[in-house]
Amino acid sequence: MSRLVPMNSRADIPQKYSGTPVEMLIRYQNFGEPFMEYTDAQILIGMCMDNRKTLKVPENFAYVLRTGGGNLRQNEFKVSFAIAVGGVTAIALVGHNNCGMVHVYSKKDRFIDGMVERAGWTREQATEHFMTLAPLFEIENEEDFVLSESHRLRRKYPKILVAPFIYRLEDNKLYMVEE
Repeated sequence: MSRLVPMNSRADIPQKYSGTPVEMLIRYQNFGEPFMEYTDAQILIGMCMDNRKTLKVPENFAYVLRTGGGNLRQNEFKVSFAIAVGGVTAIALVGHNNCGMVHVYSKKDRFIDGMVERAGWTREQATEHFMTLAPLFEIENEEDFVLSESHRLRRKYPKILVAPFIYRLEDNKLYMVEE
């Protein structure tokens, strides 16, 4: 059962995000609101590296970390830097539907063949690489992953507002993941 909550009007934005950079992210992406000018980043956006999606945000509005599945576990120093030095007070974690990291083990042979053919690796190197790193990036379900990663980040950074989203490729909009 999907837990996605559409954000089609300002009334749909949860009160806890009112007046925050999370609200502005939703307004820019989903409502096409005109960009304000920013001199400093307001938010850190952790999102998937997938080439099928691009967020509509103004310059200087956000630090953006793009990783497989939006998984920030191997990027915690960068997250901490954006908070401590960059001054952000919010994190938007943006997963998306049809993510390639879902059931990554099912792509093992394709991954190994691709590394052999395109990168010039031996089959053994490619297999070791996959088997070592795939467990860090395997996602069972996009919504569950975004929620679990949001909870983990809230525990690690208790004063930071963390908002879980799914970006739907069909309409290029952000949906809150109901907790």
